[in-house]
Amino acid sequence: MKSETIMRWGIRFYIGVFFTYLFIPLIIMGAATFNDSRFPTVSPWKGATLKWFEALAQDGAMWQALWTSVIVAAGVLVVAVPIGICCALFLSTYQGKGKTFLYSLMMSPLLTPGVIVGISTLIFWKGMGVSGGVMLTVIAQTTFIAAYVMLMVLARLQRFDRTLENAALSLGANQWQTFRRILLPYLKPAIISAGAIAFLQSFENYNTTLFVKGYDTTLTVYIASKVRTGLTPAVNALGLIMILTTIVIAVIYELKRRKEAAQAAKLVAAED
Repeated sequence: MKSETIMRWGIRFYIGVFFTYLFIPLIIMGAATFNDSRFPTVSPWKGATLKWFEALAQDGAMWQALWTSVIVAAGVLVVAVPIGICCALFLSTYQGKGKTFLYSLMMSPLLTPGVIVGISTLIFWKGMGVSGGVMLTVIAQTTFIAAYVMLMVLARLQRFDRTLENAALSLGANQWQTFRRILLPYLKPAIISAGAIAFLQSFENYNTTLFVKGYDTTLTVYIASKVRTGLTPAVNALGLIMILTTIVIAVIYELKRRKEAAQAAKLVAAED
């Protein structure tokens, strides 16, 4: 009992340290938003102010960069998720001798430095007459983000019971009906998670985007350029808004999930 108590308190201590390490930078960043200093810092504290939210509202270049990042991330989401799903489905069903090689080939963009991906993408598409911009940024990011989607969907597929497909086919369903009514609902949680990861990976990407963005500046590139020319707490204000928005969305999703789980439990209890 004593060892179990020590283990339990040790785990609690570790979790506490982990979340403290994770959230303290965010708290400091949020506090710097209200500091009346032209530098994004909490020390020295020069008084509370809300002027950096006004400065954010007037920073048209930052909002344009944010919008560009959203467009690129949405494009990556639309392209990378279907590619990742197709790759995962192929690897889960292919049993040939080259399966290991194909898996390594599909994973190679994920293991390649972002700088190399950006430069190689720019050189290849420049030779085909495609200049830098939103489209080339989507292409460059998709080359490695699709691998994230593939891994998440593939992990889900490894737990799928293939006898369900065989049963559906035996009962007269065709391949498309089997995929749409059996496999796709099973993969839905993994696809949603992979889509969220793809969107966020694209939104925060810098190394690859820097070489293929052309004249379309994304938020990460804009912030990096402002670091050299003079960063103000207006970017902290934007970060604080994004953090609060993420928390609200997460809370709404969790409440919805618990409500659906409770309804499902009631249905099961009613059937019993």
